[in-house]
Amino acid sequence: MSKLYVVGIGPGNYENMTVRADEALKSADAIIGYHVYVELVKARYPEKEYLTTPMTREAERCRMALDEAKKGRNTALVCSGDSGIYGMAGLCFELRGEDAEPEIEVVPGLTAACSGAALLGAPLTHDFAVISLSDRLTEWAIIEKRLVNAAEADFSIALYNPASHGRPDHLKKACEILLRYLPEDRICGVARNIGREGEERFFMPLSELAEFPADMFCTVFIGNSSAKMINGSMVTPRGYRNV
Repeated sequence: MSKLYVVGIGPGNYENMTVRADEALKSADAIIGYHVYVELVKARYPEKEYLTTPMTREAERCRMALDEAKKGRNTALVCSGDSGIYGMAGLCFELRGEDAEPEIEVVPGLTAACSGAALLGAPLTHDFAVISLSDRLTEWAIIEKRLVNAAEADFSIALYNPASHGRPDHLKKACEILLRYLPEDRICGVARNIGREGEERFFMPLSELAEFPADMFCTVFIGNSSAKMINGSMVTPRGYRNV
């Protein structure tokens, strides 16, 4: 029986892809995805058939993958980072509904909260919240509520989708909300182009984060009250007693 693999490919470089993801892509007859993510894997699997859709066409992409698998072809739908965290796995299950076929296998990947944190140091060593600033699928009022709750609970916070051409001010708006509850000198970090050409990291206080030129290739980290800089890296202590 053919299978639909929903594959998290991590940041995009092979070194940060799991063995299981590599095996799923090797076994696939067709690889489907947003064209940017497809380009990240095409060179390693040149013999595969590739099908793409533009951004914002997620439902079409999932239906395409389900249809290919129903034809009896092993199919891989690729997602950046993890396939379930802001990925396509949930939508594939929703669109398949109660049907038994095709079989769906979710292949996890390294999400940007993990890979970005590793680039910055160790900012997520304790409890943390992950929040997307994209209001394309979630109302801004809900995003604002989650920002407030995370700040009041003293979570470390990882922000996905901090800004784009269509919403250039979302990070600034988020910072204005956070500054109602957090001090201006709260340590923040930005990881850009994680695992890809042009990889960079930046550190700044929350008071300066609003003006950072973030884009969709950035993941933003706001430290909790224990976060500190140690020799150029952002660190959140776990609270080990005898350190």
